Amino acid sequence: MTSMKIRRIDTSNPQAIRQLAALKNQFADQATTVTAANKKLTQAVFGEPLPPVKVVERICNDVQKKGLASLLHYTEAFDKVRLTPRQIRVSAEDLAAAYAAADPEFLDAARRIRDNVQQFQVGLMSNDALLPLSEHYELHLRHRPLRRVGICIPGGAAAYPSSLLMTVCPAQAAEVKEIVVVMPPTANGASNKDMLAICHLLGVKEVYRVGGAQAVAALAYGVDGIEPVDMIVGPGSIYVTLAKRLVFGTVAIDCLAGPSEIVVVADESAQPDFIALDMIAQAEHAPGVAMLVTWHDDLPNEVEKSLTKQLAHLERGNLARASLEEYGAFIVVKDRAEGVKMVNQLAPEHLHVQTRDPEAFAEKVDNAGAIFLGTFTPVALGDYAAGPSHVLPTGGTARFASGLTVNDFRRRTSIVNFTRAGLREIADDVITMANKEGLTAHAASVAARVTDKPLQLRPSKKAAAAAAKLKK
Repeated sequence: MTSMKIRRIDTSNPQAIRQLAALKNQFADQATTVTAANKKLTQAVFGEPLPPVKVVERICNDVQKKGLASLLHYTEAFDKVRLTPRQIRVSAEDLAAAYAAADPEFLDAARRIRDNVQQFQVGLMSNDALLPLSEHYELHLRHRPLRRVGICIPGGAAAYPSSLLMTVCPAQAAEVKEIVVVMPPTANGASNKDMLAICHLLGVKEVYRVGGAQAVAALAYGVDGIEPVDMIVGPGSIYVTLAKRLVFGTVAIDCLAGPSEIVVVADESAQPDFIALDMIAQAEHAPGVAMLVTWHDDLPNEVEKSLTKQLAHLERGNLARASLEEYGAFIVVKDRAEGVKMVNQLAPEHLHVQTRDPEAFAEKVDNAGAIFLGTFTPVALGDYAAGPSHVLPTGGTARFASGLTVNDFRRRTSIVNFTRAGLREIADDVITMANKEGLTAHAASVAARVTDKPLQLRPSKKAAAAAAKLKK
């Protein structure tokens, strides 16, 4: 096999800043670019070439206005499957039959993973807080689960039972009563028996054979047979991501997920073969972003040789190779401190630290969706079984966003309880601030409760002038 054509960025090069910017922004124009594939598909469906953002706007608007008819129309147009209204929902009998026919070893593994995820998520759950700040008043922070949550599961290039486990289990840990799963009616989606078996194992009773932007719109706005949800979570294509962005505000969403990412930080103690496999593991998502950050000058060459060797023997080697050449990078920094700075700048979804003291390095990292420490903690553990959800921020959004947890499915409500004595303790401050803002009714609502005399409100000069003008 020919040698790799993976990009190299040396931070000592004056062009490094420009190269890094190009690396980070390579997906930014995806939403507005009409590719050859976009053009062919949108010409057939809409009669004109449209970029993804316009496709999503058209689909979501149609589903919101026309409901089930549009959902069925776009399912046929994009997934090439014609469904009747009765066929959209997967029956309980179909779910049970898929479970009965599933490989017992597969189901046993799924149960163990479910237990790992549930145990981790329950341990994260925020408890209600009661703060008695005085003998006369108290503050209470109460948590309640969301009522109804929609989960999008992709069904294109591969089937992802792990995504079901990593999204459904945190919602169940939060005690969400109604969990709705949507998957396209494809061989890797709702027509995949293993996917249906996992739904049955998890006790999910609402599963629909719809995917893409049209499924997101149906969950957000509701159509005949599908009640709207309060939150939409789960990974998907650029169309799913743009649709989630469009409906945000009508419903909550988890994050705007892009291609899967890994940044491996390594020094001379790391094993090149392990690094190569870790990079390939993300690249085989195709697209997948895989980068090595190192201050050991020879390591990129060693990893590149291993990449070439390993790719020749892997089933998705050609896909991973193309992804590495388009979206991969070797980034050579001056030293460990600059390595930390680079990682925080990249803010990756997955950070794998393979250095002599991975804990010390990780302690200095602020921006990463999930961090994997040491030689024997590959990212695949987090993808499948460790416990934290694999739904993580991508595209540098780990600067401000976090991975999906049980607490994302719980609403927080503040409860405030004062006695009259408690109100008197704080009334002067409230009245002072309300008067400063000109909100005299706010001040009056407090003052009326702490005085024993009849309340006499004196209108401001501005209010008096306005009243006089109305009388005229």
